Amino acid sequence: MARNSLLSTLGKTRPVLIAGATASGKSALALDIAAQLGGVIVNADALQVFSGWRILTARPSVEEESRAPHALYGHVPNPESYSVGDWLRDIGSILSGDKRPIIVGGTGLYFRALTEGLADIPPIPADIRAHSAHILSRGGLQRMLEDLDAETRAKIDVQNPMRVARAWEVLQGTGQSIVSWHAQTPPPLLPLAACHALHLTSPVDWLNDRLKRRFDIMIAQGALEEARSNYESWNPKWQSSQAIGAPELIAHLDGYFSLDDAKTHAVTASRQFAKRQRTWFRKRMVAWQAVAAERL
Repeated sequence: MARNSLLSTLGKTRPVLIAGATASGKSALALDIAAQLGGVIVNADALQVFSGWRILTARPSVEEESRAPHALYGHVPNPESYSVGDWLRDIGSILSGDKRPIIVGGTGLYFRALTEGLADIPPIPADIRAHSAHILSRGGLQRMLEDLDAETRAKIDVQNPMRVARAWEVLQGTGQSIVSWHAQTPPPLLPLAACHALHLTSPVDWLNDRLKRRFDIMIAQGALEEARSNYESWNPKWQSSQAIGAPELIAHLDGYFSLDDAKTHAVTASRQFAKRQRTWFRKRMVAWQAVAAERL
């Protein structure tokens, strides 16, 4: 479907959700919708919330932000943590505002929590989270998995250390499994039936080529200078430090990589991340409208 044809189906009031892999063109589509049909563009990317990484997380530029209202971008300091529950709390007032929300991003859990609801899990004590990080840092992923019940292991991504750690922390902190908490999920803030829900799909080769070219563009736009500005305060344990390309450029500044090697590693990490996103969206977003990104 061509872009203008797609826009003609969206109207001016119903919320729009735009999900897809990194570099699939989500932000550009959201900006076109806002510019032509009105609305506020709302971030649904877990790394674009952090203030210290604009270029590497592909946050909208200052010029792009001037073309339409934007919300929940770059509002969290790098050292702080930010959960899907925090995001849901922040987006609540936007959903009740007078501008149609155009919610765009690549963090599937944000969209799932928004349209399906989020279990009200109590905050996990800091000492448990610190112990979890310590176990992971010593290669203890299998140990964590062994502590979880069979139902939890069957329902989480056991290849994702952050998901395993979260399930382990919830069990240790609350005495209940994360699956049990999810069974108590309240109604969603924005049911899928009330939205135009768009899933941007794309051929692997097309997306991989865009990822390579995008990182070159990021370097030209000042990504290395951005890494330098974060160098003195860099902490690999921070959530914000998961920004793809950040560890690689910091390693270059430390003298471990040449810039070309850093770029190669960052592009590889981007492609691996996009693959995980595509797999997640394909399984979880069967009810969304699939839109061929390469045709927009």
